[in-house]
Amino acid sequence: MQDIIQELSWRELIHQTTNADTIAAWLMEKPRTVYAGCDPTADSLHVGHLVPLMNLRRFQQFGHRPIALAGGATGAIGDPSGKSEERKLLTKEQVEYNIKCIEKQIRKILRFDHSPTGAILVNNADWFSQFSYIDFLRDVGKHFPVNVMLAKDSVRLRLENTDSGLSFTEFSYMLMQSYDFVHLHRTYNCEMQIGGSDQWGNITMGCDFGRRVGIHLPGASVPAVLQGLTSPLITKSDGSKMGKTESGAIWLDPKKTPPYQFYQYWINEDDADVEKMLKIFTDLPQPEIASVMAEHQNDPGKRTAQRKLADDFTRLIHGEEGLSAAKKATDIFFGGEITAMNDAALGSIFADVPSKELAKQKLSDGLPLTDALVEAGLCPSKNEARKMIQQGGAYVNNKNMTDINTVLKPEHLASESVLVLRTGKKKYALLRFR
Repeated sequence: MQDIIQELSWRELIHQTTNADTIAAWLMEKPRTVYAGCDPTADSLHVGHLVPLMNLRRFQQFGHRPIALAGGATGAIGDPSGKSEERKLLTKEQVEYNIKCIEKQIRKILRFDHSPTGAILVNNADWFSQFSYIDFLRDVGKHFPVNVMLAKDSVRLRLENTDSGLSFTEFSYMLMQSYDFVHLHRTYNCEMQIGGSDQWGNITMGCDFGRRVGIHLPGASVPAVLQGLTSPLITKSDGSKMGKTESGAIWLDPKKTPPYQFYQYWINEDDADVEKMLKIFTDLPQPEIASVMAEHQNDPGKRTAQRKLADDFTRLIHGEEGLSAAKKATDIFFGGEITAMNDAALGSIFADVPSKELAKQKLSDGLPLTDALVEAGLCPSKNEARKMIQQGGAYVNNKNMTDINTVLKPEHLASESVLVLRTGKKKYALLRFR
């Protein structure tokens, strides 16, 4: 077996582990089954969810079997870890819909097949729905000393927040996550749970619960059978959260964050952070990352490292088609001529660009370019529009137009119904014809 601990260490993805002195040898003894969970709090995962999933991907590449758990039951409760106030409870229908959405995204990151290392996808609602409240208290709750639970950071920090406190509902979350671990061990011989550093209390509570209910393996080289590993919560060099923008999170759902915007986020990554992100979000081996960084440092202006990060990460999440569309959109913003696009693609690329809707007949009859520039709000008058065209500052679908007598027709459309106009280097506007 390859040393997965060494791999995660150089990628700076280890915050804490159980049995730190022997965990590497234990993982190299034989293939293990490892799990990470995520709660369906939205209908898409965002970049912040990906560190545990990328780590599961690496465990799989190193010969171990990953389990991805979608928390249909825990998602209905809400994890207090790392939260300053209680989550808004979702309806059962919302949780079920969210799970269907995020399952598709998980399947892009892990390999699902019938091999010994093929990933498994589970939903903890499948087993918690079998519990009565009395059975859960009797069979699970009796193994959790309240004084130990109160000492966990996820609980202690919330209790110190006198504004919101902690409800019994969220206090119970730790019991549910711990039972998940034991259930997965009994069902799939899962022996390790991984997560972010804010999950350490929940993970170690699960390990302890396993010991209390008598889970053990004779001859194991590590004292406890159930093991845990956490990764640091990823922040950027300026202290801000990774994967966050002024407009919100970077989502994996292309409807929430189009591939172009996803690609642009990474290609604009700060030089101080790009090596860290290459380690976390790509499969590139250590020598190749070192080579990419050396080339980048020779000429930072080429953004070699950022382009490699954006290419590989966008391909993983959105596939070759999504990457191709993202790169085409990037070319457009650098002045590439716009041809053979569709309304949806243009809409995502120019989501923040002003647009105006006109009757389709206007274009069929012939729309003077001077009128189009005024209609789009790029020029205040026809006279100014003529000057803009004569000075070489007017563009239709990024093609320079210098004839003031140009008349636009349906064949000038960049897509089914959209015309892209530009003045100067970066001032865009859309005309939509319905």
